[in-house]
Amino acid sequence: MVTNSVRPELGESLVAYLEDLQESGLDGIPAAFAAPGLSDESARKTAPAGQDAVNKVPVAPLSANKPETLEQIRKNLGDCQRCKLGATRKNLVFGVGNPKARLVFVGEGPGADEDEKGEPFVGDAGRMLNRIITAMEIKREDVYICNVVKCRPPQNRNPEGDEIAACSPFLLRQLRSVRPEVIVAPGKFASQTLLDTKEPISKLRGKFRDFHGVPLMPTYHPSYLLRTGGNSDSFWDVWGDMVQVLQLLKLPVPEKSRKK
Repeated sequence: MVTNSVRPELGESLVAYLEDLQESGLDGIPAAFAAPGLSDESARKTAPAGQDAVNKVPVAPLSANKPETLEQIRKNLGDCQRCKLGATRKNLVFGVGNPKARLVFVGEGPGADEDEKGEPFVGDAGRMLNRIITAMEIKREDVYICNVVKCRPPQNRNPEGDEIAACSPFLLRQLRSVRPEVIVAPGKFASQTLLDTKEPISKLRGKFRDFHGVPLMPTYHPSYLLRTGGNSDSFWDVWGDMVQVLQLLKLPVPEKSRKK
């Protein structure tokens, strides 16, 4: 259980989120989804002696248990008002793509274009992501794309701890439903949130990490590639990351040559 001793203003809402988890057969908030200040270590520092702030129940791998359908999860999410982002969004951005995709991309959160359309990665960054997917000789509709949070933060700021805590049970349920073989986390925020780390993306990328039994590849965000250019070192770093993804999936690796 989560006690009010850690973050009093979040206690009531987090209890509701835990109930959502329990309804889906899960116990506790996974460390990889814990909001800042709610990790096991920080909880031990702030909770009264002998009292845990986060229930230490092992989290099953994403392949465990009979998964819900994405439709069931979306219905349970409803017209979500579980955090303050619900009051400012235009459209909730749930996810799009193949419900049984072998590869899932998990971004940070919706931007203005995504908020307008209700679909992840549809603006300029989305077009860059499409370029990457096409270069892998995969179709966008064959992968699944979602975000850490499902509502646009005002002025595209980073999602806050309570917002991540509100969305994380649903993201985990989505991933359990899809059961991907590989997850790609584009950008610093998504990578750090999923992996519960503050390590910079420049050090995280290029190496698979474990996420509840699934290999996760952190990489640069498509918007970063837009700023640095489509033939930049960072672009080719991302391509190298995607080559590793293709190899792990045992898919053909297209030959690419850098433009002079």
